[in-house]
Amino acid sequence: MRDAVIVDAVRTPVGKRGGALSGLHAVDLSAQVLTALAERNALDPATVDDIVWGTVSQVGEQSGVVGRFAALAAGWPESVPGVSVSRACGSSQQSVHFAAGLVVAGQYDIAVAGGVESMSRVPMGSARRVEGAGEAYGPRLLQRYFPDGRGTFDQGVGAEMIAERYGFTRTRLDRHALESHARAARAVDEGRFTAQITPVTVTGEDGTVRVVDTDEGIRRGSTLEQLAALRTPFRADGVVSAGNSSQISDGAAALLITTSEIARRHGWRPLARVHTAVLAGVDPVTMALGPAPATAKALDRAGLALGDIGAFEINEAFAPVTLAWLEETGADAALMNPNGGAMAIGHPLGGSGARLMTTLVHHMRDHGIRYGLQAMCEAGGMANATILELL
Repeated sequence: MRDAVIVDAVRTPVGKRGGALSGLHAVDLSAQVLTALAERNALDPATVDDIVWGTVSQVGEQSGVVGRFAALAAGWPESVPGVSVSRACGSSQQSVHFAAGLVVAGQYDIAVAGGVESMSRVPMGSARRVEGAGEAYGPRLLQRYFPDGRGTFDQGVGAEMIAERYGFTRTRLDRHALESHARAARAVDEGRFTAQITPVTVTGEDGTVRVVDTDEGIRRGSTLEQLAALRTPFRADGVVSAGNSSQISDGAAALLITTSEIARRHGWRPLARVHTAVLAGVDPVTMALGPAPATAKALDRAGLALGDIGAFEINEAFAPVTLAWLEETGADAALMNPNGGAMAIGHPLGGSGARLMTTLVHHMRDHGIRYGLQAMCEAGGMANATILELL
């Protein structure tokens, strides 16, 4: 029986909005990780059957088939195709699911899965601002969930509803955010991200050239008092702020996926096997509750217990998301996002699933963790969950 293994996983540093990576087109940013993946593994790009590439805001500079264009920008052979995937924030995690499934099915032998988002250049919600584009949801869907004609789907409002449901205070959310930044800062200081990051060379407007090799969003020395002073944009009397939400970011990540047998033939030593890949659907209003049922489904399908998992990567879209996941699953908070999450590192939408998986698989390798689990909430009330097994 064929399997799907991750030979390597690499990412760019995550840039903050308007930061060091904001001058790079999403295609060029993607080409950087493709080049790094090939160089790190002596990969002949001509052997790649497909590039499965997550991109959320498929408009403007990201409106083309970014993975295909990235391959061409990287100088790869014209024979290498690519496809764009959008499952909202889980787009590049879904890319891994698609690539792994097609490798197991024998349709692909070698695939690259990953994704990108340049939120500085293609702001979130750009597609809605295109003149004459219309509303994405449609009247019948809005009527189902907002029969009085008032309201629409808003992830920030949904996060406020989750916080209210679970009784999360502003202080608890802010403490959670501070812990994310502290963990990420420790990871940087201890060099835990070094093996997974490919440095990016950027040229400033003044012509100066510098190398970016560290995530830009991590804040050191923040206090509860500073976070408490931030406004709550989704509710005047709310608890969700920019300080306890994921950051708007730029970044890309890629994973090399094949079978164990093909890896042996190429002299590659895989990091992990894609053990289980599932999806879940939940109420699209409080859409961020999806990771908990997705986790339960993944564990059930894998025949594993929560205690078998040694590390969890749960996307920190908003602080209530990860706190609610902890409440629902009973998982050990110390095992969730041990190197910090999206509140500190950032959330480059289409690249986040691959970024989380890159961080997870390297953490598993570094600490000898047999099983790791990743889950992300997604617009529309969905969630991906993936279980990896260390090899």
